Amino acid sequence: MGVASVMVIIVMGVIALSIIQGLRRAGSGLGTYDNLPEAEVARLRLALLYSPSLQRTLRRLAEQADTNTTQGLADLVDEVCVVLLREQAAWRFGSYESWKGSLQQAEGQFDRLMAEDRSKFVETFRKFEGKVERSSDYTPKAEPDGRYLLVSILVAAHGTLPQVPLPLREAGAKAAIMALSATTPVTTLAAYVSWTPEVEGESLSEQELLNGWPELELL
Repeated sequence: MGVASVMVIIVMGVIALSIIQGLRRAGSGLGTYDNLPEAEVARLRLALLYSPSLQRTLRRLAEQADTNTTQGLADLVDEVCVVLLREQAAWRFGSYESWKGSLQQAEGQFDRLMAEDRSKFVETFRKFEGKVERSSDYTPKAEPDGRYLLVSILVAAHGTLPQVPLPLREAGAKAAIMALSATTPVTTLAAYVSWTPEVEGESLSEQELLNGWPELELL
Protein backbone atom coordinates (compact mmCIF):
# COMPACT_ATOMS: atom_id res chain seq x y z
CA MET A 1 0.00 0.00 0.00
CA GLY A 2 1.43 3.37 -1.00
CA VAL A 3 1.99 6.31 1.30
CA ALA A 4 -0.71 8.40 -0.36
CA SER A 5 -3.41 5.80 0.10
CA VAL A 6 -2.35 5.26 3.71
CA MET A 7 -2.65 8.96 4.42
CA VAL A 8 -6.11 9.07 2.88
CA ILE A 9 -7.19 6.25 5.16
CA ILE A 10 -5.63 7.89 8.20
CA VAL A 11 -7.51 11.12 7.51
CA MET A 12 -10.64 9.95 9.27
CA GLY A 13 -12.13 11.70 12.25
CA VAL A 14 -10.98 13.38 15.40
CA ILE A 15 -12.37 15.14 18.37
CA ALA A 16 -10.22 17.81 19.93
CA LEU A 17 -10.52 19.87 23.06
CA SER A 18 -7.95 22.54 23.56
CA ILE A 19 -7.12 25.82 25.13
CA ILE A 20 -3.87 27.74 25.00
CA GLN A 21 -4.17 30.22 27.78
CA GLY A 22 -1.88 31.20 30.58
CA LEU A 23 1.36 30.47 28.76
CA ARG A 24 1.72 34.12 27.84
CA ARG A 25 -0.09 35.52 30.87
CA ALA A 26 1.72 33.32 33.40
CA GLY A 27 4.84 35.43 33.11
CA SER A 28 3.20 38.84 33.21
CA GLY A 29 4.52 41.07 35.97
CA LEU A 30 7.48 38.78 36.67
CA GLY A 31 10.04 40.88 34.81
CA THR A 32 12.50 38.94 32.68
CA TYR A 33 12.11 35.32 31.59
CA ASP A 34 15.21 34.46 33.67
CA ASN A 35 12.98 34.38 36.74
CA LEU A 36 10.15 32.31 35.26
CA PRO A 37 9.41 28.95 36.88
CA GLU A 38 10.25 25.79 34.97
CA ALA A 39 7.52 24.18 32.91
CA GLU A 40 7.03 20.71 31.45
CA VAL A 41 5.23 19.68 28.27
CA ALA A 42 4.27 16.01 27.99
CA ARG A 43 2.32 13.92 25.50
CA LEU A 44 0.91 10.42 25.82
CA ARG A 45 -0.46 8.51 22.85
CA LEU A 46 -2.37 5.34 23.62
CA ALA A 47 -3.83 2.91 21.08
CA LEU A 48 -6.69 0.80 22.42
CA LEU A 49 -8.85 -1.92 20.94
CA TYR A 50 -11.81 -0.23 19.30
CA SER A 51 -14.83 0.48 21.48
CA PRO A 52 -17.88 2.50 20.38
CA SER A 53 -18.75 3.11 24.05
CA LEU A 54 -15.31 4.68 24.55
CA GLN A 55 -15.92 6.94 21.56
CA ARG A 56 -19.25 8.01 23.03
CA THR A 57 -17.73 8.63 26.47
CA LEU A 58 -14.94 10.80 25.06
CA ARG A 59 -17.45 12.81 23.03
CA ARG A 60 -19.61 13.34 26.11
CA LEU A 61 -16.62 14.56 28.13
CA ALA A 62 -15.74 16.90 25.27
CA GLU A 63 -19.20 18.38 25.04
CA GLN A 64 -19.46 18.93 28.79
CA ALA A 65 -15.94 20.26 29.39
CA ASP A 66 -15.28 23.86 30.36
CA THR A 67 -12.37 24.79 28.08
CA ASN A 68 -12.28 28.41 29.21
CA THR A 69 -10.62 27.81 32.58
CA THR A 70 -7.67 25.88 33.94
CA GLN A 71 -10.09 24.22 36.37
CA GLY A 72 -12.06 22.90 33.41
CA LEU A 73 -8.92 21.73 31.63
CA ALA A 74 -7.56 19.95 34.70
CA ASP A 75 -10.94 18.27 35.23
CA LEU A 76 -11.02 17.16 31.59
CA VAL A 77 -7.55 15.61 31.77
CA ASP A 78 -8.49 13.85 35.02
CA GLU A 79 -11.71 12.44 33.54
CA VAL A 80 -10.02 11.20 30.36
CA CYS A 81 -7.24 9.60 32.44
CA VAL A 82 -9.83 7.78 34.59
CA VAL A 83 -11.58 6.50 31.47
CA LEU A 84 -8.29 5.21 30.03
CA LEU A 85 -7.35 3.48 33.28
CA ARG A 86 -10.68 1.65 33.22
CA GLU A 87 -9.84 0.42 29.70
CA GLN A 88 -6.42 -1.00 30.63
CA ALA A 89 -7.28 -4.44 29.29
CA ALA A 90 -7.69 -2.86 25.84
CA TRP A 91 -4.28 -1.13 25.71
CA ARG A 92 -2.07 -2.35 22.85
CA PHE A 93 0.40 0.38 21.77
CA GLY A 94 1.64 3.63 23.28
CA SER A 95 4.27 6.38 23.31
CA TYR A 96 5.27 9.07 25.76
CA GLU A 97 7.52 12.10 25.45
CA SER A 98 8.25 15.06 27.69
CA TRP A 99 10.19 18.31 27.52
CA LYS A 100 11.29 20.76 30.23
CA GLY A 101 12.23 24.42 29.96
CA SER A 102 11.10 27.98 30.53
CA LEU A 103 7.51 29.12 30.13
CA GLN A 104 8.51 31.09 27.05
CA GLN A 105 9.92 27.96 25.43
CA ALA A 106 7.05 25.79 26.65
CA GLU A 107 4.54 27.78 24.63
CA GLY A 108 6.37 27.02 21.40
CA GLN A 109 6.85 23.36 22.32
CA PHE A 110 3.18 22.92 23.14
CA ASP A 111 2.13 24.60 19.89
CA ARG A 112 4.51 22.40 17.88
CA LEU A 113 3.23 19.15 19.36
CA MET A 114 -0.39 20.19 19.02
CA ALA A 115 0.14 21.15 15.36
CA GLU A 116 1.76 17.75 14.79
CA ASP A 117 -1.25 15.98 16.29
CA ARG A 118 -3.74 18.08 14.32
CA SER A 119 -1.90 17.43 11.04
CA LYS A 120 -2.64 13.70 11.33
CA PHE A 121 -6.40 13.88 10.79
CA VAL A 122 -9.50 15.82 9.81
CA GLU A 123 -11.26 17.38 12.80
CA THR A 124 -14.89 16.32 12.73
CA PHE A 125 -15.54 17.97 16.09
CA ARG A 126 -13.49 20.65 17.83
CA LYS A 127 -14.00 22.59 21.04
CA PHE A 128 -11.65 25.51 21.55
CA GLU A 129 -12.02 28.20 24.23
CA GLY A 130 -15.67 27.23 24.69
CA LYS A 131 -16.55 27.35 20.98
CA VAL A 132 -17.68 24.18 19.20
CA GLU A 133 -16.98 23.48 15.53
CA ARG A 134 -18.45 20.49 13.72
CA SER A 135 -17.66 19.20 10.24
CA SER A 136 -20.75 18.90 8.04
CA ASP A 137 -19.05 17.50 4.93
CA TYR A 138 -17.22 14.49 6.37
CA THR A 139 -18.31 11.09 5.06
CA PRO A 140 -17.82 8.26 7.58
CA LYS A 141 -16.01 5.19 6.29
CA ALA A 142 -15.75 1.98 8.29
CA GLU A 143 -12.61 -0.09 7.63
CA PRO A 144 -13.17 -3.87 7.50
CA ASP A 145 -9.81 -4.49 9.22
CA GLY A 146 -10.19 -1.70 11.75
CA ARG A 147 -9.30 -2.64 15.31
CA TYR A 148 -7.94 0.42 17.10
CA LEU A 149 -8.78 3.80 18.57
CA LEU A 150 -5.91 6.23 19.21
CA VAL A 151 -6.12 8.72 22.09
CA SER A 152 -3.63 11.54 22.63
CA ILE A 153 -3.26 13.74 25.73
CA LEU A 154 -0.95 16.76 25.56
CA VAL A 155 -0.36 18.87 28.67
CA ALA A 156 1.76 21.89 29.59
CA ALA A 157 2.24 22.45 33.31
CA HIS A 158 4.13 24.57 35.81
CA GLY A 159 7.04 22.75 37.40
CA THR A 160 7.73 19.11 36.62
CA LEU A 161 5.59 16.00 36.32
CA PRO A 162 6.31 12.61 37.92
CA GLN A 163 8.87 10.57 35.97
CA VAL A 164 7.69 7.92 33.53
CA PRO A 165 9.83 4.80 32.87
CA LEU A 166 10.89 4.14 29.28
CA PRO A 167 10.55 2.01 27.24
CA LEU A 168 6.91 2.49 28.02
CA ARG A 169 5.34 -0.97 28.29
CA GLU A 170 2.08 -1.37 30.21
CA ALA A 171 3.50 -0.20 33.55
CA GLY A 172 4.97 2.89 31.91
CA ALA A 173 1.68 3.71 30.19
CA LYS A 174 -0.08 3.57 33.54
CA ALA A 175 2.63 5.76 35.09
CA ALA A 176 2.21 8.26 32.25
CA ILE A 177 -1.54 8.47 32.81
CA MET A 178 -0.99 9.02 36.52
CA ALA A 179 1.63 11.70 35.79
CA LEU A 180 -0.74 13.63 33.52
CA SER A 181 -3.58 13.31 36.01
CA ALA A 182 -1.30 14.84 38.67
CA THR A 183 -1.78 18.27 37.09
CA THR A 184 -4.08 20.67 38.97
CA PRO A 185 -5.94 23.90 38.15
CA VAL A 186 -2.95 25.74 39.64
CA THR A 187 -0.25 23.94 37.65
CA THR A 188 -2.12 23.45 34.35
CA LEU A 189 -1.07 25.89 31.63
CA ALA A 190 -2.63 24.25 28.57
CA ALA A 191 -4.17 20.93 27.54
CA TYR A 192 -5.15 19.26 24.29
CA VAL A 193 -7.07 15.98 24.11
CA SER A 194 -7.76 14.24 20.81
CA TRP A 195 -8.73 10.85 19.48
CA THR A 196 -9.19 9.26 16.11
CA PRO A 197 -11.43 7.99 14.61
CA GLU A 198 -14.03 10.19 16.26
CA VAL A 199 -17.06 9.07 14.25
CA GLU A 200 -18.71 6.07 15.83
CA GLY A 201 -18.24 2.89 13.83
CA GLU A 202 -14.85 3.86 12.42
CA SER A 203 -11.57 2.34 13.59
CA LEU A 204 -7.92 2.12 12.51
CA SER A 205 -6.28 -1.02 11.18
CA GLU A 206 -2.93 -2.00 12.69
CA GLN A 207 -1.16 -1.04 9.47
CA GLU A 208 -2.81 2.39 9.43
CA LEU A 209 -1.97 2.90 13.09
CA LEU A 210 1.72 2.02 12.84
CA ASN A 211 2.27 3.75 9.50
CA GLY A 212 0.65 6.93 10.77
CA TRP A 213 2.30 6.87 14.23
CA PRO A 214 5.56 4.87 13.84
CA GLU A 215 6.82 5.93 17.29
CA LEU A 216 4.20 3.73 19.01
CA GLU A 217 5.59 0.85 21.10
CA LEU A 218 3.92 -2.49 21.79
CA LEU A 219 2.79 -2.43 25.42
